[in-house]
Amino acid sequence: MKTEDLITLLATGAGAVEQPAAAQRYAVAVGWGAAGATLLMLLLLQVRHDLGQALLLPMFWVKVGFVACLAAGSLFAALRLSRPGAEINWVPVALALPVLGIWAIAAFALIEAEPFERSKLFYGDTWKSCPLLIAVLSVPVFAAVLRTMKDMAPTRPRLAGFAAGLLSGSVAAVVYCLHCPEMGAPFVGFWYLLGMLIPAGVGAILGNSVLRW
Repeated sequence: MKTEDLITLLATGAGAVEQPAAAQRYAVAVGWGAAGATLLMLLLLQVRHDLGQALLLPMFWVKVGFVACLAAGSLFAALRLSRPGAEINWVPVALALPVLGIWAIAAFALIEAEPFERSKLFYGDTWKSCPLLIAVLSVPVFAAVLRTMKDMAPTRPRLAGFAAGLLSGSVAAVVYCLHCPEMGAPFVGFWYLLGMLIPAGVGAILGNSVLRW
C-alpha cells in the first residue's frame, strides 16, 4: 500500500487518537520544551532587571497575553492536525484572533502617538535581534513538539509542521518576555510575530519529510 493510500484510509475510516491522551503528551512536550527555552534564555540572555516593575504595567500583560493566546491557538491546531480526519475549520480563527487583537491595539497606539514617536513604537531598540532570539529559544520546544507529533498520525504534514513550529515559537516568545524590554504594541505585533513565524516556516518545510509516513 502506498503512503498516500494509507493516509487516505486513516483520514476517512480509522479511529483518531484519544484527545485527552494527545493533549497530555503535548503538555509534557511543551513543559519540557519551555524548561529548555528558559534555561537557554538564562544562559544566553538574562531576566530583565526591572521585571518586578514591568509586572505592574498593563502592556506587559498585553504582550504576554498575545503570545500565550497564540500558543493556545497553536496547540489547538497541533492537536487537530495530529489526528486523522479531525476537522480544522476553527484553526484559522484560533490563530487569527490573537494577531488581529494585537494589531488593533498597535493601530490605536500608532494613531494616538505623535508622528515622531511612531518609528520608536514600531522599531523599539531591539528589532534587529528580537525575531532571531525568539527563533533560537524555540529550538528546545520545537524538538520536543515535533517528536511528539511524529509519534501521532498527522495526515497533512506541511500544515502540521507549521503548527508545531508556531507552537514552539509562541512558547519561546512567552519565555522571551522575561528578558525583552520592549513594551510597544506595534513592536510586539510585528517583530514578535516575525520571530514566531520563523520556526513555523521551518516546520512547514521540514514537515513534509519529517512527519510524512
